[in-house]
This record gives sequence, structure tokens and C-alpha cells, in this order.
Amino acid sequence: MAETKEKSVGRARKRSRKNGKLVIVESPAKAKTVGKFLGKGYTVKASVGHVRDLLRSRLSVDVENDFQPEYRVPREKSKVVKELKAAVKKALEVYLATDPDREGEAIAWHVMEVTGAEPEHTHRVVFHEITSPAIKEAFANPRGLDMNLVNAQQARRILDRLVGYKISPLLWKRVRNRTSAGRVQSVALRLVVEREREIENFVPEEYWTIEADLAKASERQKPDRLVFRARLIRIDGKKADLKNESDTQAIVEDLENAFYHVEKVKEGTRKRRPSPPFTTSTMQQAASRFLGFTASKTMGLAQFLYEGVNLGSGERVGLITYMRTDSYNVSRLAQDEARKYIAERIGKEYLPEKPPFYRTKAKGAQEAHEAIRPTSVMRTPESVKQYLTRPQYKLYSLIWRRFVASQMLPAVYKTISVDIPAGPENAQKKPYLFRATGSELIFAGFLKVYSEGVEKDESLSVKIPPLTAGELLDLIKLIPEQHFTQPPPRYTDASLVKTLEANGIGRPSTYASIISTLVNREYVERAQRQLKPTKLGVVVNDLLIKHFPDLFNVGFTSGMEEKLDKVAAGEKDWVTLLKDFYPPFAEELSKAEKEMENVKPELEVTDEKCPVCGAPLVVKYGRYGKFLACSRYPECKFTKPYLVKTGAKCPKCGGDLVRRTTRKGKVFYGCINYPKCDFTTWKRPLATPCPKCGGLLVEWNKKTAKCLQCGETFPLEEVEAKK
Repeated sequence: MAETKEKSVGRARKRSRKNGKLVIVESPAKAKTVGKFLGKGYTVKASVGHVRDLLRSRLSVDVENDFQPEYRVPREKSKVVKELKAAVKKALEVYLATDPDREGEAIAWHVMEVTGAEPEHTHRVVFHEITSPAIKEAFANPRGLDMNLVNAQQARRILDRLVGYKISPLLWKRVRNRTSAGRVQSVALRLVVEREREIENFVPEEYWTIEADLAKASERQKPDRLVFRARLIRIDGKKADLKNESDTQAIVEDLENAFYHVEKVKEGTRKRRPSPPFTTSTMQQAASRFLGFTASKTMGLAQFLYEGVNLGSGERVGLITYMRTDSYNVSRLAQDEARKYIAERIGKEYLPEKPPFYRTKAKGAQEAHEAIRPTSVMRTPESVKQYLTRPQYKLYSLIWRRFVASQMLPAVYKTISVDIPAGPENAQKKPYLFRATGSELIFAGFLKVYSEGVEKDESLSVKIPPLTAGELLDLIKLIPEQHFTQPPPRYTDASLVKTLEANGIGRPSTYASIISTLVNREYVERAQRQLKPTKLGVVVNDLLIKHFPDLFNVGFTSGMEEKLDKVAAGEKDWVTLLKDFYPPFAEELSKAEKEMENVKPELEVTDEKCPVCGAPLVVKYGRYGKFLACSRYPECKFTKPYLVKTGAKCPKCGGDLVRRTTRKGKVFYGCINYPKCDFTTWKRPLATPCPKCGGLLVEWNKKTAKCLQCGETFPLEEVEAKK
């Protein structure tokens, strides 16, 4: 009893030497913004992402002992962890303010574990936007760690490690060194490969359409009478289905001598409702379609906007809410502010009577989260433009306009549809039926703010003169046109993200990394913003599906996400989930180890010749990536580095500047004539020479290009445009 009292007194003395409150977030940028809002009495430190992980050198999961993971602080994080430990020892209270999702919860737990923070004096704070009110609200209502979320993230990490570390070595032996398999990425690869095969196997079918230019018979004498267009939709009461030119031409000849009249005129209105505010997937899709951004670029820009922007005069604030979400929810405060803005700046006539409500259709959506929106609609895109790079501004503008539009009234169109029979003059029922449709925007509604993708659709509307039933029409011209059915398009970042979400594959935090991984592993390449599988990708995909048909299956992967959601909700035990998964997986793995055949992808032949024997050089892959080798290997063992040219010239000798990497993978740029020429730079060289002196320009920062010869700076965007 005395010993216990002594320990208690010792702890009390230690705590008496502590002071202040320590806040731990992930990134230095976020730390700066949060620190400004909290002020004195708080110290804000950044963990710089994860502080520990499974060991890279081995499986690090004890499959015989309830799948217990073996975590280790990576060498590159040792300094950060040492600083965090020291800060925790000095702090009276510790607040873990990592991101409000499963990964953020897991990072908070790992930080607590490695720093030795006392649970009774450690608090979890969660906020979906980095603004003063949100920060104050979060710190006024701290909670404990949610171990259900942590365990869901642990289970995901262990699942991915089991699949990757068990299957990847098979691919190294049978396909190519350094190839790998991923539990979710391989399913995404399967979607891309299967779409490519649909395209390759597609057989186009011919079909024809017939349209007619018509005008009112009563206006024959008018030189400027309105001509409108109608399409043939029915023949003898059945859908017009024209398969070839001869059948179409026979109908055209019949229609040339037909009589046309108005049978029915239907007028009405159509509403076009605004889209809901962005989720992660819809933001990535819109940024891909309208801005040309990849999913990873979009998320990088969104991260910056979320973590905080210096708006001058010392004000630093997050411009958008948390960017990893699948919810359409919007806080009442944000809606009220948006309604005030719409009424005062756009017009009361654009404001709905009640704030709109949107329900997400995404599988397993986290309804407690909010949609992606501006933290204040009063910070208009134009008001913050000077503090952002052009890509940051474009994305913020897209988010801002989408949110404001989502709180406005629908657009309203006046519509008209005219049915026009054609055939012999005295026929009681004419065999052909044409239809003309038109629309006219009569109330802009949300289109006043946000109209991407609308203009093209509305440009198809047709102007139709006032018509009445029974009115005769003149045929001006018939337009028969040949068409062919089209294969499905290749996936883009936008459409692949949409498909992944629709099938419940991955979660908002993983969409961008899934696509980046496929591209980085060279399983998929981008061709004019489309995703196309490489030869290597096809080989890997076919092997994985052949030997692991259940694992790399859309339905299985979607089902696993649902199980992980149940772990997060406290409805399923994470160890039980892994125990259910592992035995059948181990059985498939054992079978694959015996039966998986060796399949080598075709070598990529280049235009370069071997300087030793004159044979073509081919692209090969080694420990450090691509290199060039003689196609006559092993007879000829010549090799050389695979160099990516930048388009810029060396300021020392005029040779090409190429992209190189250090042994640790850090990118730098050097002269192709090395070692004769030793010029190198860490800054990316630009192909356009300095407009002032002709020297080498480099990308100095996100906004600026700088000449290494005269020191002059130029707007980076303008320099890139001249390339």
C-alpha cells in the first residue's frame, strides 16, 4: 500500500512540473493554421503523417497469434517522434487533432502509443473545417479515442499487407522483378483491363436516322420564315429502326412526296435541379472533366485549401471543409450563410423557401461527415484569388460555385413537343411520325452561378414557330445520316472513380491513391486523359484473376468494405474478420504457388541502337526502375540508364537536361553528357529559355520561374504556356 502511495506521489510531482497544452496534428501547414486560432497556452506540433507502421522488410503480422501487428517507427520519423515525446513529457494536457476519418483516428492512436501520452490526460478533438468557430467547438467538446475506427483501419492495413506480401513474390518470380499486387488496386486494374477488352472486341453496327427540315405552309411567301428540324421516330406505329442505306433510301423516296401536318402540340415546363455539394468522388470527377486535373492533383490542391491559406494581414484560415467525405450533409450555419449571400448578392428570387436536403447514394456513406464546401461563402473566389496559385483558384472556384448553386432554386425551361405525321395526302393514318422538340430557358436559377456541363446540353434545343393541331407543313429538306454504334469509352480518372464508388470499392481517402498506384507501377498509362492498361498490366491482371478469382472480384472487395464499416461501427470484431478471410486466402495462395505459370510481357523495343553490336536497345526493369539494354543479351551485355528528357538544354555544354534520381529515389536534373559535364540542379528545368538573357529557367516555386544566369523571375504559368 505504501509503495502504491509512493508511486502516486511521484506521478503527482511529475505532473506538477508540467505546464501548457500540447496539440498534435499531421501536417506543418495545418499546425500553423490551428496554432493561430488557439493562441497562447497551446503548443501545436505536427506528426508529419504516420509515426509508425508495419516493418517494410517482413510481413510483420503474426497470423498464428490473432494477426497481431508488429509496428515500428521508421528511421526517417525517429527525429519527429523524439521531438513529440519530449513535448508530451512537458505538457499538462495532450490533444490529438488529426484528421476526422479512420486513418486520422489511427494516426492519433499511434502517436499516443509511441509518445507514452497518459490516456487520462489525452483528448481527441475532431473538426471538419479549420476555422476559429470549428476549432473552439472541437476543443470545448473533446472525446476519447474511438478504438472501433482504429481497429477498422488496422484491419484494412493488415488485409492489404497480407495480400501484398504474400502474392507479390509470386509475381516477381513469374512475371518481372519488383511487380506487386494490391487488394483494392488489383480490382481497379481488372476494371480497366476488362473495359479495354470490351473496346477491342467491339463490333460496330450500322444504323441510320432521318431528320426533316420543315416550315409552316402558311408562311410560304415570307422570305425569313422559320425552318425547324424534326426526327423520324416511328414507322407504322413501331420504333424507327433503320439498319442500312438501301432501306433508308427507300423511305427517303417515299417521304419526298409525302404530306406533313401538325397532329399534336404539347407545351410545358421542365426543371433542372442543382447538383448537391461535392463529395470526394464527385469533386475528383468534376475536376477531371472541367479542369483536366488527375485525382491525385485534385486531392493535393484540396489538402492545401483545407489546411490553411494566408490571406494577408496575418489571417490564416482553411478555405474548405475536410476533403475526404462521401456525405452530402451541410451544417445549418453554412446553409444560413449561403442563403444570406444568395438573397443579398444574387437575388431573393433565386432563394428556395426552405434549405434543400440531399441524400447520398454511396454505399456505406459516413453521414456524420459534411460535404465539401467553402468554410465561408463570403470568401468568394475573386476575393482570395491573389493568395492562390491558378490551379488552387480553379479548384476553390469550382467548390464554391457548386456549393452556392446547391442552395439555389432549380433552372426552369419552357418546353415544346410537336408530333408530325407524314404520308399520302388522303391517308386516314399516315405511316411515318416525326417529332420536334424545343426548350427555352425562362428562369436561370442555379445556372446563374454554376453551369459546367449544361451549355452543351441546352445548345441542342430547337427553336419552333407557334404551331396548332391540323396545320400543314412544307418539307424543305430531308437529312438521312449514317451512324455506327460506338464502343464504351476508356476509363478516365473521373469515370473510374465514379465506378469504384458505385461498386463500393475503396473509400474517399483511397480513390486518388488507387489510380496513382496503377500508373506508378506501370500497369496503366494515361493517353489523352484516358486510362489504358499496359502489356505488363494485362499480364499481371490475367494471372491474378486466374489464380485468385474470388479475391480480386468486385463483389468480394465491396463486401469486404462493408465488413470494415461494421468494424468501424462496433458491430464486428476485427480479429474475427481476419480469421474469416485468411484460411481460404491461404488455400488459394498455396495452390497458386504450385500452379502459377511464368509469363513475361513483351519487351519494349526502342529506336536506339546498341553502340557495341548495333542491335536495337530494349526497355528493361531493375531495382531502381527502367534501364536500356541490348536486345541480344546475354550475348551482348551493354546497358545504359533510361533517361527522360526535360526539353531544356544544359547551360554549360548545350546537352539535353534529363531527369535522374538518387539511390533514395529523390529526383534531380542533370546533363545527359555526364560525367564529361557535371551540371545538376534540384529545380525542374523549363524548356523555354529566359526571355531576358536566354539562360536556363527553372521552376523556383509553385508560382515563379527563375533564370539561373541573370536571376530574373517570371510568372511560371506564362513561361509554361510558351513551351
